[in-house]
Amino acid sequence: MSVFYFVAFLAIFFALMTIFTKNPVHSVLYLVITFFTLTIHYILLNAQFLAVVNFIVYMGAIMVLFLFVLMLLNLNEETEPMKSNLVKTMGAIAGMCLIATFLGAFRVIEPTNELVAGNAEIGLVKNLGKVLFKEFLLPFEISSILLLTAMVGAVLLAKKDIKKA
Repeated sequence: MSVFYFVAFLAIFFALMTIFTKNPVHSVLYLVITFFTLTIHYILLNAQFLAVVNFIVYMGAIMVLFLFVLMLLNLNEETEPMKSNLVKTMGAIAGMCLIATFLGAFRVIEPTNELVAGNAEIGLVKNLGKVLFKEFLLPFEISSILLLTAMVGAVLLAKKDIKKA
């Protein structure tokens, strides 16, 4: 249990470093470390498939893409817009909602959950597939349509206009 608490502390620490770091490249690198700690959490919870997917998809693809985009944008402090008081207020409200959610989750959580302790096959791919395609089929399909829409939008935004001379 001490490994869990240590990795949880590291995940929270690097998540906070992601938020509070001024340099965007360092922020992305801290987010990669945060995803790695979440992969360790999946392994500790006996969810090997989710750990591998988190490692490959998030750390290997999406975060490297974020890092390349940030490096290609060549962001300077002069180009960064000043944040208005409305944005700061909304951020503070969102932070308080997150803290309220954490407090509610810690209040409900039970360290001796019989469902998790009694079922050794809880993180297997077969069980994940059954739950995903029976109970959560509609949200799964909606998320695939959302990803397809985002991909088409990214292609349309990246497409260069051909100027006729």
